[in-house]
Formats: sequence, structure tokens, C-alpha cells
Amino acid sequence: MNKIQILIQEILSVVEHARSAVNYKQVCKALGVYDSKSRRKIHQILDDLAFKGVIEEVDRGKFKSKNPLKPRQEAVVKPKEGAIQGKFERIKSNAGFVVLEDADDIYIPQKFTSNAFHGDIVEVELIPSKGRRLEGKISRIVERKKSVLSGTVQKSQKFAFVVPDDFKFGSDIFVPLNQLAGAESGEKVLVKVVKWPKKIEDSPEGQVVEILGQTGDRNAEMHAILAEFGLPRGFPKSLEEEAKRIPLEITQKEIQRRKDYRKVLTFTIDPFDAKDFDDAISFQVLENGNYEVGVHIADVTHYVQPGSLIDKEAIERATSIYLVDRVIPMLPEVLSNVVCSLRPHEDKLVFSAIFELDKQAKIQKQWFGRCIIHSDRRFTYEEAQEIIQTKKGDYADEINLVDGLAKKIRAARMKNGAVAFDREEVKFKLDGADKPSEVIFKRSLDAHKLIEEFMLLANKKVAEFIGMPKGKNVPKTFVYRIHDAPSEDRVSELGSFVKTFGYNFGGKSPIEIARSMNKLLGEVKGKPEENMIQTLAVKSMAKAIYTTENIGHYGLAFDYYSHFTSPIRRYPDVMVHRLLEHYLEGGKSQKQSDYEHLCKHCSEREKLASEAERASIRYMQVRYLEDRIGEVFDGVVSGITEWGIYVEIKENKCEGMIRLKDLPGDHYEFHEKAYMVKGRKTKKEIRLGDDAQIRVKGIDLHKKQIDFDWLGLG
Repeated sequence: MNKIQILIQEILSVVEHARSAVNYKQVCKALGVYDSKSRRKIHQILDDLAFKGVIEEVDRGKFKSKNPLKPRQEAVVKPKEGAIQGKFERIKSNAGFVVLEDADDIYIPQKFTSNAFHGDIVEVELIPSKGRRLEGKISRIVERKKSVLSGTVQKSQKFAFVVPDDFKFGSDIFVPLNQLAGAESGEKVLVKVVKWPKKIEDSPEGQVVEILGQTGDRNAEMHAILAEFGLPRGFPKSLEEEAKRIPLEITQKEIQRRKDYRKVLTFTIDPFDAKDFDDAISFQVLENGNYEVGVHIADVTHYVQPGSLIDKEAIERATSIYLVDRVIPMLPEVLSNVVCSLRPHEDKLVFSAIFELDKQAKIQKQWFGRCIIHSDRRFTYEEAQEIIQTKKGDYADEINLVDGLAKKIRAARMKNGAVAFDREEVKFKLDGADKPSEVIFKRSLDAHKLIEEFMLLANKKVAEFIGMPKGKNVPKTFVYRIHDAPSEDRVSELGSFVKTFGYNFGGKSPIEIARSMNKLLGEVKGKPEENMIQTLAVKSMAKAIYTTENIGHYGLAFDYYSHFTSPIRRYPDVMVHRLLEHYLEGGKSQKQSDYEHLCKHCSEREKLASEAERASIRYMQVRYLEDRIGEVFDGVVSGITEWGIYVEIKENKCEGMIRLKDLPGDHYEFHEKAYMVKGRKTKKEIRLGDDAQIRVKGIDLHKKQIDFDWLGLG
């Protein structure tokens, strides 16, 4: 057997033993192959084996054995192999699914949901099913998702109920009058479940533990949103005290162990209302004519020690939370806004990535390590943008040189297949009563992109520095930010949809798809359908996550990518700083399973924070239209479901729904694959992306919903 035949057998063994479909990068890692030539060979062999029918390409670039040694589904769902555990997710009909990590979801009919509530970890038994999908019944509750919920009190003479804000929870919570803690009807509260029901038709029993305020009060609603997603509001006093005891003085001994960049021009560019400055840029022209750009990041790990109260709390939070009107920081304010923050005219400790670039923005040298800096100027994005446009202002020459380098780096990234999403950010201007009085849209400008490109460069090069092996060395354990390529089905669906607008989208290879995506996003810019197509394009992409198993970042077109640049607000960056320091000092590879566990936790917390942010935006949109009931607006059909159509108002991006049964003049039926509803008698069609005219019918602050009346296509 020659070398190629041996390699083929080894590849087949990896695919056969895999619990799910694998891509070529995962096969390379399993075989310990890291040089580019061998990796390309393995990719070619996988393609050949799939073409010959030896293995299956179940998704673009993902391969699965036709005769796996450990079948994906059987390994999880065979009753003989023990109870099946997963997370219960309730749907509108009060039935649900048990979601499993390594197998297909199991459908749970309503009568078999037992006393499970949304998010609970449950055990499930399979039951006979007439269809192709797995069905089961819940046999045991393993772990309750949460016992404290936010909701609104509904009080009667003899008892009360709390209606949870999380409508998926599946039940109101019964509260005896003597357990209300003084709460009255209409007040927003936190309620703790003290008794779970034994029967599906019964309600949990609870007690009010905190009154948040009146329903509709902005502060109460924001606190309720945080509670709904199990997110924190403040810090324990013991932790605040520990943060205050951290020494602020930078000793001479500490300065001597760092590179001193205090005399090199350094500046920050941040939003006008920012308080935590976690990144700064230094710039100087070198004697050889090249440019040196330093990316300096707040040295959080110098102040936050592993195992400390602050570190444990940061792990639990994993991320700062950005609601529409406030920030819930990962670190106490004294750290995030004072000690670690790279404030102007103060000496600060940083972890840095220093790059020597030629005039074409090609890297000639790079260095990673600890520095001390002194920021000369704090710019807002608006100030930096004006300097870029007018070529006048503080450090105008230097900022424009850095901007020119950033534009060259960005152009190369786009050429290499990066996807250029540039979505509008929704902000609200509040009046004196803390109600939203104006909707503001923010787009990414050159000043934003200047910072973005150098942060991306630092993240990429740090990941390469650790992840890419040197010679025969095996890569060390590291934290990566990965993003898989979109599936073939999603590419096809998006292509079919945008074709109805006269656009083309598609491609066979990842780089072809990325270039087609960029062309599409450029063509829709400024068009009425821009936001909707951008939203669908984002949904067609895989979700980025943290992991120690690197497969690259498709959206950025990077083979290696990490998060190094925001340790004040992201715990994965803290892990990266610690690992980078450990390896720079010659340390051995760390235990992968420990970091993989933390990566999974951080990805989950990031998702919760993102959902809370969206909920806060929906709340503000509802409040914004609260006093505009009866007004008529132009909009665009932004969503179509089996129960109704969604319309987004053009002038303010507020989205509301018209139920299908309320559409006048006909009975409309949902056509999922065509993204439309169609009148049974008139054959009139309402499609995703159609211009529409609506009237604001009503709002529901509790559900954060807006209802529209349909006035017709625009």
C-alpha cells in the first residue's frame, strides 16, 4: 500500500468515526496535518471520494460516511443506550421540541410535554411516529431553566397571577395575596417559582421577590428584559469592594518590563458617549520610510487575576450587555471606565500588536507583547470623520495616512472573499420623560472602518501567531472566533428570492458566493428592499461562535481569527490575552477541554445578550408608536408567516404585524417557498419586499408588539 492509499484509509477512518459531518480542516486536525500542501491534498481526496460515491457530501464542504461506525442518530436516540437528554423549546401550539446537540430534534406533542417549561433540560422517551420525524414524551425534568422571571401582576380579591414577559414560558404563575410583597395590578415584578406543578394543566406557584415599577416605565421594562434573559443588573457589594482595592499606581518595575510607547503618537476613536476605551492606535513613520501602526488593547489581565471574585463574575457574564439605553458592563465600573480604560493624557498598561507596514499596507514585521502608552487625543467617530473628509484638524496628516492604510487592507480583504455587510444601526433620542422622540440611523463611515480594519488585523495575526504551526510543531490550544460558510440550501433559497427583484446571487465555491454576496449588497444599497434583503442575507449565513476547534472565519475570509481587542467587554478576549502571554513566555499547550467549555459558555451568553438587545429595541419601537395610533405610514413587507405578514415602516424601521385573517377582501393562504400569501378568490399576491401602506392599529407593551391595519400595496 503506497502513501496515498494509506492517507485515503486514514481519512476514511476519521470520517467513519465522526459523530457528524466534517470538513477538510477538521480531518486535517484529526490527522495532525498542518502544512498547506498536505491540507490541499486532503481536501482534494475528500472531493474525489465524494465524487466516486465512497462518502457523502451532505452540505457544501462537509462530508459524512455512508456507513458510519457510530451512526449520528443511533448514538443518541437508541433507548437501550440510556435516557435521552436535551433542552425543551416550546412552540406556539404549546407543543415543543427537545433539542439535542448531536442528533435531530425530537417533536413533543402537547399532551406529552408533562410539566416542562421552555428552556428546561429534560429526559425524553421515544414514541412510535407515523411521519419521518422523531417523536417523544417527556419523562423527567432534569433541570429547570430558571426559577425567577419578570412579569406583570394581575390581582383579584382572593389571589393573583403574574403573567411572564417570556410568552414561551407556557403558563401564568399563581401568587397568593400574602406573597405579593405589596405589588398591585399592572406592576412589573420579579417572581420566584417556589412550587412546580405536577400536572400539565396546573400553574406554578410563586412569590414576588422585587417590584420593578409600573408597566411601561422605561427603567422597569429594561430591568424586566434583563431578568427575562437571566442577565445581571448590578454587581455584588463584595465584588465592588474588591475592585476598589486594586492598586491604581503603575510601578517603575512594571514599566521596565514593558515596551514604552508613551512618546509615540497615540489616539483613540470611539462613539461620543463611550466611557470604556479598550483600544488605541499608535502611529509613526520609520527611518526606512515604512509605517508603524500599533494596536494597543487595555491590559485587563494585569488587573484581573484568575480565580478572583472579579474574574469569576466576568466568566459568568462573559460579555457586556448593550441595551438600547444603557450598558451592563462585564467588569465593575472602576475597572471598565477608569483603571483599564485608555483615557487621554493618562499612562495606561496595554497588550499590543505592533505592525510595520510598507506603503502598500503589506506587513513587513510584527510584534506582540506588553507596552505602556499615553493617549494624546480622544476622538469621537464624528470628529475623526470630519478630519478624514476635510484633511484638517488635530493630527490630520497622521490620521489620513492611517486611513489610507486601512483602505488598502480592506480592499485586499474584500478581494480575498470577505463579505461586506454594512447595516444601519437603530438608535433612539429620548425626550424629557425618557420616551423615544426620534429614531436615528447610523451607518459605518470611514472613521469606523479605520478602527475596524486594524482591530481585524490584530485579531487575525494573533490567531495566526498561535494557531499556525512553526515547522513540525503542533498548534497549541487557543480560542478562535469561527464562522462557517452558508449551506447550499440557504444559498439557493436566497438566490431564488432575490431573483424576483431582478438580482442574481449564487456560486459554487465559498469565494464565488462571497463575491456574489458583495455584488448583491452593493446593488441593493439605497433601494427600498435594501434592509429586507440584507436581513435575509444575514440569516442565510452561519452564526459565528467561539471554539478551540478552528475552521476559519468565512465572512471575513480569514483562515485564522480570534478576539483579542476587547477584553473590557468580552471574556474570550481575556482568555486570548492569558493564553498569548503564557505562550510568549514559552509555556506548554493548555488543556483544551477547559477552554472549549468556556468557549461554549461565552457563545451562549453572547446569544442571550444579543436577544436582550433586540428586545430592548422592540420595546423602544413600541413606545415610539404609542402616541401615533391611527397614523398612516408607507412600509415594506418584511416578513411572511402562516399567521400573518410583517411590515416595516420606511421612515423609522418600526415593524408590526397584520394577521392573515384581518387582511380585507379575501381569505389569504401562506405559500412558504414563494415568500408570499395569496388570495383564494382574487388570486391577489402579497410578497416579501412589496411596498405597502398601513395604519397603526394598536400596541402591546407587555408583548412588545405592534399591530397594523392593511391599507393596500404601495
